[in-house]
Amino acid sequence: MRALAVNCGSSSVKFALVDTASGERLLTGVEEIAAGAHAATLDAVVERLAGEAEIARGLDGIGHRVVHGGETFRESVLIDEHVMASIEAASPMAPLHNPINRQGIRRFEQAFPGKPQVAVFDTAFHQTLPPRAYLYALPRELHRKHGVRRYGFHGTSHRYLAQEAVRRFDLPEKTSRVVTAHLGNGCSTAAVLGGRSIETSMGFSPLEGLVMGTRSGDIDPGLHAYLARHLGLDVDGVTEILNRESGLLGLSGLSGDMRQLEAAEAEGNADAALAIEIFGYRLARQVAGLQVPLGGLDALVFGGGIGENSPRVRARVLEWLAPLGFVLDEQANASHGENENGRIGQGGPPFAGVVPTDEEFLIALDTARVLGD
Repeated sequence: MRALAVNCGSSSVKFALVDTASGERLLTGVEEIAAGAHAATLDAVVERLAGEAEIARGLDGIGHRVVHGGETFRESVLIDEHVMASIEAASPMAPLHNPINRQGIRRFEQAFPGKPQVAVFDTAFHQTLPPRAYLYALPRELHRKHGVRRYGFHGTSHRYLAQEAVRRFDLPEKTSRVVTAHLGNGCSTAAVLGGRSIETSMGFSPLEGLVMGTRSGDIDPGLHAYLARHLGLDVDGVTEILNRESGLLGLSGLSGDMRQLEAAEAEGNADAALAIEIFGYRLARQVAGLQVPLGGLDALVFGGGIGENSPRVRARVLEWLAPLGFVLDEQANASHGENENGRIGQGGPPFAGVVPTDEEFLIALDTARVLGD
């Protein structure tokens, strides 16, 4: 089957046309999204695909990353109007993502009429979290009536990273204890036991957890009322600050892009250096805490734009985690583990590694599975 995987994120649209029988990528690409220009970016992707007439004719189905599926979806599903309504209903919980995902689905529906489309939910992988992990200490009616709970995100990436950790480090598939770190513009960790997610850093929305590009991660909930009073904002205004003006951008006052911050740090920018330090510290603290649900740790893998490309961040995190037994291989880390099957640590377990995440490949495979190939 030829399946087109479409990954509409907050900062880019990635796509890949995959022959799911052979695993061959027939076409891949990424389009960066300028501020407020999602529609134009989707048009550019569609135009490029339309220019590959032979490929377009052989297309069997389209799979879309959808960030939030609520409690409704535990696996990938064929998209119909009921599914679209459910994606819309979950949009308040992922306001930066679900509307974009819906927009992508509609655009490809228009461009390729009659082609079946599949939704691959970020939240589905984390539906195996136990109640002790997904419930907040709030009145239970808020969960029962309003769906207030921890959901977790980046599930497709975490699933891929965990599978690769088992393969690359030759871990026992049914008992492997892996922490996966997806580090991009959005960042999250997951504790994966025997291939099942049992804890993760993101929660009700993609705002909880680690420091991210422009998102704050964990803060005191009391700040909402405090900032609203002192800045004259409503709740939406405060949430806008936490989503778009915080994280690495807010800490540095410069950028949410780790590459720019590392360049600024090299030039002596103290605020950039502090932002990187806080990013690494919060990540290390999360990884250490995930040993509790796992009962130990066999491997830590880094993926995503920062995880795959920043030796500086990885080295600092493993330095913080030295008490857990991690020993950095500086040469392997400098080359992103390319000559070591991803390994950047000495010895092990616990192993440390870099795995280029491939959400699009899993989206394509899920699309083929749902469509019965």
